[in-house]
Amino acid sequence: MQGPWIWTAWRTVALLAVASLAACGRESAPPRPAAAPPLETFVVARTDAPHERLWDGVVAAINETTLAAQTNARVRELAVDAGDRVAKGDVLLRLTDVEQNSGRRSAEAAVTATRAEAVQAEANWRRIDEIHARKLVARADLDAATARRDAARAALASAEAQSRSAAQQADYTIVRAPFDGVVTQRFVELGQAVQSGPPQPQALLALAALDALRVDVPVAQGTVDAIRAQAKASIVLDGGSRRVPAASVVVLPTADPATHTFRVRVGVPVGTAGLWPGMAVKVAFVADVAPRLLVPAGALVRRGEIDGVYVVDADHGVGLRLLRLGHRSGDELEVLSGLAAGERVASDPQAAARWLAARHAGKVGP
Repeated sequence: MQGPWIWTAWRTVALLAVASLAACGRESAPPRPAAAPPLETFVVARTDAPHERLWDGVVAAINETTLAAQTNARVRELAVDAGDRVAKGDVLLRLTDVEQNSGRRSAEAAVTATRAEAVQAEANWRRIDEIHARKLVARADLDAATARRDAARAALASAEAQSRSAAQQADYTIVRAPFDGVVTQRFVELGQAVQSGPPQPQALLALAALDALRVDVPVAQGTVDAIRAQAKASIVLDGGSRRVPAASVVVLPTADPATHTFRVRVGVPVGTAGLWPGMAVKVAFVADVAPRLLVPAGALVRRGEIDGVYVVDADHGVGLRLLRLGHRSGDELEVLSGLAAGERVASDPQAAARWLAARHAGKVGP
């Protein structure tokens, strides 16, 4: 009587077990792979990149000068002021010239007188030389005529030199621009007396040429060898948003004994806008070149003081990854931690954020 019942029970248990296993099998089956998000990505890789160090520098004009008084006089005319642009040869300032012109005229008169004496002495020497050739005068007479001729020649040369000096003093009363540039400072006022010294000449105007600039950078002696070896730099402008490659990098051969720093002269390319003598700027020097993990600055997301990127994993999942960044190299930044070579990163972080928001809202598939 129990046989059929036992068989029925066992059959029921077996069917339940099979159904349970089937159900378990359906729950543990791998999920359907997600579709790749419609995002532009790039693969992170280590590339040889320069390691830069920033130093403070000051812009200076390669051609700059302070024009000083070269004669004693008063300021008669001020043709320019600080900030005015001038061309080579332009009159910048005029000084009174009464004494200078008087001295020039006196020197010119002295030249005329000594030239007449020299001509007379030359003619007298020729006459006596001819007579001496006929044995009509003594040798002593010829020697005396020769001495008078030579003295007259020397006096004429001295008078001509004094005349040139007097003319130069008169020319010093007109101050002209030695090159194209801009007046950076004016040190005198109209009517002011100026002297050529001693102890030193009175400064009149300062002039700088803006078409040829450099940046002077004091660099610590511990890093100057690397800078000299690489000889590459960029001038950082507009808070880091603009970089100008240096036209040249020259390390001066001696250090400042007080600060133990070397002065580096960084050439500014001709035509660079936004730079003026005296400005403080930063210069990025290439210290070395080594393999580094770099990401474009445009792929970064900033959340307060934290930086990150959107990483697309092998299963097409997208997530925000926080990074620790190092030095900037052009438009890229070095990644110190948070990413590994071979990982895929979204190029447009805003597009990645919008896609994630749509996915969480259920507007796109898993």
